[in-house]
Amino acid sequence: MNRPRRLLFVFGTRPEAIKLAPVIDMAKREKDRFETQVAVTAQHRGMLDDVLDVFGIRPDADLDLMRPGQSLFYLTSAIVREMEGVLERFSPDVVIVQGDTTTAFAAALAGFYSHKKVAHVEAGLRTDDKAMPFPEEINRRLVSSVADYHFAPTDSARRNLLEEGVPDGNVHVTGNTVIDALLGVLERHPADGPCPIDEPASIFAAYERVILITGHRRENFGPPFQAIWTALAASARKNPGVAFVYPVHPNPSVTDRVRRVLKDLPNCFLLPPLPYPAFCWCMARCRLIVTDSGGIQEEAPALGKPVLVTRRVTERPEAAAAGMVKLVGDDGGAIQSWIQRLLDDPDCYAEMAKGGSPYGDGRAAERILNILKNEETP
Repeated sequence: MNRPRRLLFVFGTRPEAIKLAPVIDMAKREKDRFETQVAVTAQHRGMLDDVLDVFGIRPDADLDLMRPGQSLFYLTSAIVREMEGVLERFSPDVVIVQGDTTTAFAAALAGFYSHKKVAHVEAGLRTDDKAMPFPEEINRRLVSSVADYHFAPTDSARRNLLEEGVPDGNVHVTGNTVIDALLGVLERHPADGPCPIDEPASIFAAYERVILITGHRRENFGPPFQAIWTALAASARKNPGVAFVYPVHPNPSVTDRVRRVLKDLPNCFLLPPLPYPAFCWCMARCRLIVTDSGGIQEEAPALGKPVLVTRRVTERPEAAAAGMVKLVGDDGGAIQSWIQRLLDDPDCYAEMAKGGSPYGDGRAAERILNILKNEETP
């Protein structure tokens, strides 16, 4: 009789945890088919722990590697080194990583060193510019070079992998697991119900229209962020009846500088990072979103929310091609112009807010696990 397949999920950041949570939850419920273990690197300690609590994930191994001012050199080498013991301890059949983080790359490399099969969730995203995003574009390409299972979220991602020589039989279009996570959270915390925490709820009660903002990409550090924040400040002054809600990333390169530009504007609300259920509630209730996040480019179209992306390129072209996402980069004039159009022009807004996700139907986790079931383990 075949024993259950041993799956080891490895992640270290909030987005990875969100996107792997539906797969972990479903695998844990299929005990006859899978032995499920979770290892976290804690690449981002505080923001990771929040999501672990939300989804009830209890790691079987916690490497606790985050250090103040950590460099990519430290983080990459520490993960590879510590994963050796984790892999010896759990002896998985498949190491499962997600996306394009340093954790994903280093854990996939460690799995390859240990002669384990590697599964890559959200495979095949590409900008074809190794500096944008940095280091994510190279991380995901390196994961693709060692992965055995490539779980592509879209047909476009699948084509990227096939063009790079990945065998067709190793590539599976599943949809993006972030849609599974989003729909599950909003089922528990619907937009027409109360917000899970008080502060954003009070802002939404006081303002009819809210613009939700995030920003954290390394390539935007310095002058690009300064240009973005200056444009947001100008838009806030022009639209005093609109709330600009900005959960600020804890990186000091972001936190300290953004406050200098926006903190004195009465309709700008600089909040700490929000728990994922509260953030989903804000996405579902806001008017539009300004962000450099990859995940939000996937989530917002499913909610019918226009997205202005403060990046010059995106590895998620599907929503942009459908007209639901607009790349504005760090062009202050474009940021202000598009915010104003989406506030003032109902036809423009309706065209971008038409809804419908190109990233899946909420069944990506089910598809991934059905594929992993097909290969029996003696």
